[in-house]
Amino acid sequence: MLKLKDTGLEEFSFGDQPDDKFYVLVNKKISPDGIDVDRLSKADPRKFDSILNDMGCILMLNGVEVTELCMRGELDNENLHESMYELAKDEGMT
Repeated sequence: MLKLKDTGLEEFSFGDQPDDKFYVLVNKKISPDGIDVDRLSKADPRKFDSILNDMGCILMLNGVEVTELCMRGELDNENLHESMYELAKDEGMT
């Protein structure tokens, strides 16, 4: 099982709307430098999920999902990295 220190949280924005912002919990043992956005942008859309998995993506949520989970108390916006890690752990993803 991964420990919190073995993960990182990355934020990507592709527009101004909440659903254009993505939060990615990354396995740093697989991708110490995080998600390779250049490689991801060139990926075949049909293989997008597979490429993300290969890069160590544990969990990816958009801004709308993060807001909803924060309102439900399942994520802490002030400590998003740790709370996403805990959510992934609770769901058996780590």
